[in-house]
Amino acid sequence: MAIREILEVPDPRLKTVSVPVEPDEFNDELKKLVEDMFETMYDAPGIGLAAIQVGVPKRVLVIDLQPEDPDADPVECDHDHGDGAHTHPATKNDPRVFINPVIIEPAEELSTYQEGCLSVPDIFADVDRPATCKVKYQDLDGNHHEENLEGLLATCLQHEMDHLEGILFIDHLSRLKRGMALKKLKKLRQAA
Repeated sequence: MAIREILEVPDPRLKTVSVPVEPDEFNDELKKLVEDMFETMYDAPGIGLAAIQVGVPKRVLVIDLQPEDPDADPVECDHDHGDGAHTHPATKNDPRVFINPVIIEPAEELSTYQEGCLSVPDIFADVDRPATCKVKYQDLDGNHHEENLEGLLATCLQHEMDHLEGILFIDHLSRLKRGMALKKLKKLRQAA
């Protein structure tokens, strides 16, 4: 696994529309990309990452709403590595992979979350999105799934899916608010 560089605005690659993962691309290279994306996301730290954010224009997302808890008590391992019982640090991780996701039933009811983005560091703003949605997607083995999502998971998925279309969360803001956010980001970079 490797931590990859996260593209930040105004990198023009973030405006790229990502292409689908083809049937013959469900392979070790895709698994390596997903592993690297999780490692990069956890290192940042963040709760979601689209492949285009690490410079790969493929329709691949990773999401984990529950970051690892380093202070958790160890738990006994429930799978055998051939070395008998042992413990691992307990985590609350729920890593999710969505390949070629498509929203088929967005709710009319909206919910508002304060969103941030690893590609727009240190900037946060309220964004309205459908409160629930049904999504069709593939897993790492190419199997097809359909799932109803709600709450933060629905919001995060929609945020990450925007990246696949070359859209950033700040593109949902009014022109004035977007301009203010970009000015603030510029000031933060100059101060660093």
